[in-house]
Amino acid sequence: MDAVAYLAERTRELDAWLDGWLPDADEPPAELHGAMRHLLWPAGKRLRPGLAFAAAEAVGAPPQRALPAAAAVELIHTYSLVHDDLPCMDDDDERRGRPTVHVAYDEATAVLAGDALLAAAFAALAEAPGPADPRLRVAALGEIARAAGSRHLVGGQVDDLAVQRGRAAGAAEIESIHRRKTGALITAAVVSGAALAGADGQALDRLRRFGECVGVAFQIADDRLDDPGGATEASSLVGALGGDGARERAEALLETALEAVEPFGAQAAAVRELARFAVWRDR
Repeated sequence: MDAVAYLAERTRELDAWLDGWLPDADEPPAELHGAMRHLLWPAGKRLRPGLAFAAAEAVGAPPQRALPAAAAVELIHTYSLVHDDLPCMDDDDERRGRPTVHVAYDEATAVLAGDALLAAAFAALAEAPGPADPRLRVAALGEIARAAGSRHLVGGQVDDLAVQRGRAAGAAEIESIHRRKTGALITAAVVSGAALAGADGQALDRLRRFGECVGVAFQIADDRLDDPGGATEASSLVGALGGDGARERAEALLETALEAVEPFGAQAAAVRELARFAVWRDR
């Protein structure tokens, strides 16, 4: 199975639904709705929703069962990027080869667009086609909401900013930041996708372990691509462990992730290949 082809196929399904469901760019207030769409298209890798779809397959369900989770995690991921790029945070002018939202529009609109995307994520979780059983929707909602909150994504961003601004941090704290800021939403994508497919507790535990490992390894690969020597990024395991040490840590995490999903057999082919793709992008 080719991970890039799999993501492309699933992305077509997800994007078609999101495009028809989100407000049109010219619907008033047009500036806000245009800003909400600005970073959703052209699409990034769509790895998180891809993992949600693949997790449903891993537990024996059609990938479409995971659409509510896939939509929610991509909207939350996009909101987090819009806010991360702001001048008060990472202060980036470009994302995916185009101006960031606060540059294309303005800072206030970017803040509000991020707020609206976060709200849209939970609306999508409720409204996207998928399982009718409300208990499955609630389980997925809880998983994703926790991942987006102060103990995970937002708290990880707080600590990441503190380290970037000069607070000393060793490898263990940096890995903790990765687990929260990046890994938690990746884990939530996997677990919520499987939850919507009706997975039992043992299967969810295995997939949670898989997601946690892949999330950190994915961030290491990202940092190696951006800064192979770890010279410019303080809150990076590449900087803390060196390039070779960080790669070894990523490979160990990938091995643990693959072991966690081994009992699912051939049904987990997609999650395995997406994990390898996430970690081996820096080769």
